[in-house]
Amino acid sequence: MSITGFRIAAMLLALWPAASHAQGDDALKGRNVTLIIGSGVGGGIDLYGRVIARHIGRHLPGQPTVVPQNMPAAGSIAAANHMFNIAPKDGSVIALLSQGLILDELIGTPGLQFELAKFSWIGRVSSDIALLFTMKNSKVKTITDAFTTEAVIAGTGAGSSVTKSPMLMSAVVGTKFKVIVGYSGTGASYLAAERGEVDGVTTGWGGFKSARANWIADKMINLVVQMGTVRHPDLPDVPSWLDVAKTEEDKKLLYLFGANADIGKSLNAPPGLPPERLAALRTAYAAMLKDPAFLAEIKKLKMDLDHAPAERVQRILADTAAVPEALRARARSLYRAAK
Repeated sequence: MSITGFRIAAMLLALWPAASHAQGDDALKGRNVTLIIGSGVGGGIDLYGRVIARHIGRHLPGQPTVVPQNMPAAGSIAAANHMFNIAPKDGSVIALLSQGLILDELIGTPGLQFELAKFSWIGRVSSDIALLFTMKNSKVKTITDAFTTEAVIAGTGAGSSVTKSPMLMSAVVGTKFKVIVGYSGTGASYLAAERGEVDGVTTGWGGFKSARANWIADKMINLVVQMGTVRHPDLPDVPSWLDVAKTEEDKKLLYLFGANADIGKSLNAPPGLPPERLAALRTAYAAMLKDPAFLAEIKKLKMDLDHAPAERVQRILADTAAVPEALRARARSLYRAAK
């Protein structure tokens, strides 16, 4: 055997015990694993959390029962604080939290006792790209139109990302989106667009394609712009708001505001998890994504499955942290002023 061959063999032997331990670790056997859901019952985070809880346990060492537990207080901040400071660091507690926490970090929301970059990230099940669409008869049919013609957009709560996103886009690049705040929910916003009260709506793509698939198929709407750091695989021809940024600084600002969409529905565990436990969680997550029963339920419920590995989430967090403080300060100012 060559010297190179001996080295490779030695490396494989050195890695074998750790890999074997990750696959054969029975520390969770006979125990419950808690999946903390950072929202109330109902809604997207809860839906994804409960579907994951029904399927990921089959792929964890020892095949433990996974029990969902809602912890909705303060828009997932309470759940994130619990995960970071209290939850055991042994793989027995995992979480699905609001992607909006990255914006909470950016603007300095009071009460944060965690650093997102230090969590043990497991993987993203789906992005949460926001889509701004207008009804077919609107004068604003493309993003180019939006720079010269006003479009009235339905908004829900003043602090929600789908309400803030078109406001922020107008503040950064000069589009003429006028947001009417106060619609009771997404369904009410859709109805307002259908009645002609507004030109359009900003909404999560995953939920929209499930709830209003016929609007897309029958070409009842114009797909104007998507608001995230990348284009969704379903929407390769719809421009991202990064595509219309006029300067590099504008692009960085919109990246900060869109990072939450790219993080989406991502699983995590507390910081400081033993490497073999984190490896086991990531292996179970990857296996779940190929599980026919999991895929069948996702299809039945018409849920979006735009998954990505933990490294993708970590890269987003690293990129946002690397943005100069002066630009982050401008982002905070724009976000707080958006109304």
